[in-house]
This record gives sequence, C-alpha cells and structure tokens, in this order.
Amino acid sequence: MIAAPLPTRAGKAFVGTRAVFLGHDLHADLRHADWVELYLLSITGRRFAANQLKLLHAMWVCTSYPDARLWNNRVAALAGSARSTPALGIAAALGMSEATVYGGHPCVRAIDFLIATQRRVAGGAVLAELVEQELAERRIYGYGRPIHSTDERLPWLLGIAREHGLDGGPHVALAHAVEVLLVARDARLKMNYAALTAGLAADLGLSVTEFHHFQVPMLLAGMTPCFIVAAERPAGRLFPLSCDDIAYAGAPKRRWVQNR
Repeated sequence: MIAAPLPTRAGKAFVGTRAVFLGHDLHADLRHADWVELYLLSITGRRFAANQLKLLHAMWVCTSYPDARLWNNRVAALAGSARSTPALGIAAALGMSEATVYGGHPCVRAIDFLIATQRRVAGGAVLAELVEQELAERRIYGYGRPIHSTDERLPWLLGIAREHGLDGGPHVALAHAVEVLLVARDARLKMNYAALTAGLAADLGLSVTEFHHFQVPMLLAGMTPCFIVAAERPAGRLFPLSCDDIAYAGAPKRRWVQNR
C-alpha cells in the first residue's frame, strides 16, 4: 500500500535512513537534546536556553505528587488496582488532569488572563479596574486553592526562577500585583501554582496554546507510583468501601426475582 502525500511542517520519517523533526535531523542534530527541550521544540518550533529549560523542568518536578488521594492520581491507582495497562491508566489520569476547577483548565485561563491584562496595563489601563471588570464577568483563575490557601510549591519554584535570573519578568510581577488586590478582598485568594507557572511561562514567551500543550504532562510523574503501588496489592482493594459506609436513603432491601 502506498501512503497518500501528507504536506506538513512537523517532520517526516524516512524509514531506513533518517527522521526529520521540525526541520532538524532528529538523530544527527537533536540526539543530545534534553527531553523537555525536544518537547518544547515540538510545541513552539523554538530552542530554549539552558537556564530556561531548568525552570521548565522545575515546573513539572515541583508538582509531582505521588498521592493516590488526588483526583487524577486516583484514576491511575484505580487502573492499576483493576489490572489495566500503564498506558491506559496514565492516559485516563492525564485526561482527568484537565479539570475545570483545578488542574489544566485553570493554568490555561490564568495565562490567558495574564497575557491579556499585561497588554492592557502596558497600554495605560489601571490594573485595579481591570481586576474589577474581570471579577464582574467571571472568576480569576490562579488564585485560591481547595483545602489550604497556602501553596507550598511557590517558594521553591520561585527560588529556582531566581537562581536562573528568570523571576523578574512583567507577567510574574503582574501575577503578584493581582494577588495583592485579590487578598485585600479575601485573604484566601492567594496565588496558586497555576498563576505562577502561567506568569513564568508567559515571560518565557509561551502563548496560551503553547502553555496548554506544555502543562499536559506536568502531573504525570506522580501518577506512575500510584499505579505501581496499587497494582502490587490484591486486585480491587484500593479505597474499598463497605455497604455499611454508604449513606443510602433509597428503596429498602428487596428480594431479587430472576427472570426465566
């Protein structure tokens, strides 16, 4: 069978000879590339400096929590407990990571807000007024956090950004300024990981769409241990619930009549 022509800028596999990756020879030019460097190249078509890659790595590392109680890790663990395959279990957990209230969706909304607001502030708009306008229409993502308002990841990630001279960009400064305004309204609305990573990514030149792609595997490293540990236990034993643990207010117990 002869494959149909496929015009694309992504690249091409010349099976038996070479592979082209966004205009680069994958083996001759990119064989020493860091994996995150290759991933960012696939998203943006650009090469990033070593200090920028260190920060991008840290965005993933600092939020790799192997806790099966977290909503997406639970899916990975349940997949392991059900004896699914790693690919299926992790794919399902990654899909769950794009949650609306937390996870991928707030990251996208946060960088969209910061980029648009920074552009308007640079044009002379008053930040406090822009925040009020945004709050009148919808919530500002990247501030506030379920369970605990303090985000323990922020000082560590900011420290790494500072080590590499990447903590002083306009979008990060804007994210802090927005936090001051929001905390004045409600002390629980402190900056969370979504706003900080969005600000750092925007200062590295990532667009909304590019950051959306970048954050997809951000939580992946914490999922695999949850899958493995659950798979090591007897099948179906993860988070077991007894019928007595369920508050049921429906129809009472009734006799099962089998159809013949």
